Amino acid sequence: MPEALVPARLAFGADGTPRSAVYDDPYHSAEGGAAQAEHVFIHGTGLPGRWQGREQFTVLELGFGFGLAFLATWQAWRDDPQRCGRLQFASIEKHPFTEQDLAVLHAAYPALAPLAEELRSNWPTLVPGFHRVSFDGGRVVLTLALGDVADTLPQFTLAADAIYLDGFAPAKNPAMWSQPVMRQLARLAAPGAIAATWSVAAAVREGLRDAGFVAEKRRGFARKSEMLVAQLAPRSVEREAAAPVERRALVIGAGVAGAAACERLAARDWEVALLERHPVTAAEASGNHAGAFHPVLTPDDSLFARLTRAAYLHALRQWNTLEGLSWNQCGLLQLARDGDEASAQRRALEALAPPPGFAQLLDAVQAGKVAGVALSAGGLWFPESGWIQPRSLVNALLAACGARLRPRLQREVASLSREGDAWIAKDARGTVLGEAPVVILANAADALRLSPQPSIPLRRVRGQLSLVPGIAGLRAVVLRGGMALPAVDGLSAVGASYDIGDEDPLPRADSHAGNLERLERILPGAGAGLDPERLEGRVAFRATVRDRLPLVGALGDPRGPGLYGAFAYGSRGLIWAGLAGELMASMLEGEPLPLERKLVAALDPARFALRAARRGASAALPGATNAPA
Repeated sequence: MPEALVPARLAFGADGTPRSAVYDDPYHSAEGGAAQAEHVFIHGTGLPGRWQGREQFTVLELGFGFGLAFLATWQAWRDDPQRCGRLQFASIEKHPFTEQDLAVLHAAYPALAPLAEELRSNWPTLVPGFHRVSFDGGRVVLTLALGDVADTLPQFTLAADAIYLDGFAPAKNPAMWSQPVMRQLARLAAPGAIAATWSVAAAVREGLRDAGFVAEKRRGFARKSEMLVAQLAPRSVEREAAAPVERRALVIGAGVAGAAACERLAARDWEVALLERHPVTAAEASGNHAGAFHPVLTPDDSLFARLTRAAYLHALRQWNTLEGLSWNQCGLLQLARDGDEASAQRRALEALAPPPGFAQLLDAVQAGKVAGVALSAGGLWFPESGWIQPRSLVNALLAACGARLRPRLQREVASLSREGDAWIAKDARGTVLGEAPVVILANAADALRLSPQPSIPLRRVRGQLSLVPGIAGLRAVVLRGGMALPAVDGLSAVGASYDIGDEDPLPRADSHAGNLERLERILPGAGAGLDPERLEGRVAFRATVRDRLPLVGALGDPRGPGLYGAFAYGSRGLIWAGLAGELMASMLEGEPLPLERKLVAALDPARFALRAARRGASAALPGATNAPA
């Protein structure tokens, strides 16, 4: 469980240089932070020359501070006509500044003002985890890990061409320069990687040497006579660079999962063919009237909570860039159902300690004021959550693909086969519907028909949503063992049922009655006089697995590589989809992954097979027993 973030406090030394109150050390040289970043880090790692002619170049930084090295590198990239096509910048910060304090610090660097303003306008919510932000049309990507270096550095998946070691002085913050950190740097370094730092402390030199770097002193910045540059020594067995993938993909399924995958691939100049069995997009669960979006808080900050938080924040960033969305950040209340849940909510909020713009705890009176209706319980309030119409999200994502997308509707894939380096999709008559080296199955429970995975315990769950006349006064989404939305196009969505083993595709009165019972628990009296026999509604089937996490990543298939899954999103596809699409696109492009390794593993479609194999290996050990514990 990550510790709650403690933001940096704005402080300055006698000479006006920004200074850390935690480490009692300046953030940069008194002679200038941007100039120091250029001399030590940019030129020290051989830039801009080393990125010229490259399709992609990755920088890893320890110690983001207030972003000077990032801004200086971004500016150098912009100024270089021979720059790489895509600049990846990954960094770690334990004590991030607030956006307001960043504005004060950035004011001292007018030459970087346009970039600094863009950074601040996209500054992430200060909660632990990885945050990915794109600039310059996606050609500059910042992956910022907020947390302690010991926890976050081992969670990166990347191959760094340049490494900026910019922590506070080793004597002030030895954890940033420890031997485990140096070993992680070697793990994350690409062949020929160059690291640079202003520190020439013996412990730093020895740590880099022991991790496999060859270090040398060079002229330092300003009054500091020396700095350190270290290059990764060739390994006895170098990692082979992944063969470039031809940028063509088939995506099967035109719901929110498939649309998000298409958009993330098209943003990287992939040609994408989208195959959909229905005559329209968003024909199944993505065609619901409206749905809620919100994060999850748990006292132990579980994998589910961390993944949901990351996906939610990624979704908000992405949705604000899309055109044509029908959504409303009206706020969402998650009311406590009983005293135990109220206690859990309080402990979860205390553990994460998020900024109030992310989550707050309200009593019943406060909750009623933000909801616009009287409530009998309080709970968690998420001010930036709300509702969205899924079909508008699908259409906006597909529109953002532009000419790189070729949608093919009313094309049901009956079989997939591997021929040479390509996957071939055919219909029931054997007609070829499309071929590409990469296929993404985004077609919910139907995915396993095309790529059987016996280890995956997938199931279909029937969910019926009821539409009632707009609930008077309600102006926020309210949850309490069910969902009630404010009026959207004159109707409030209520529900939804969770029917395992029920394959009835049509709305039923008994399911409407169940939804009205949910509404009564949420907003007593709001459903008075409504007849379940006369309500409108919609049935959709959700694909889920027992750990409630989606399946995102490569599918093990004996027919060959290039087959990926993006399904089992359950009732959270609205927020899972965007981050899942980004994750798969990053995997295919060999980019830094946007999630911690532990979370990537939690999404791996092979996780159930791996768990079964571990259990089998454990049972085979001497002394093992199958008797119940």
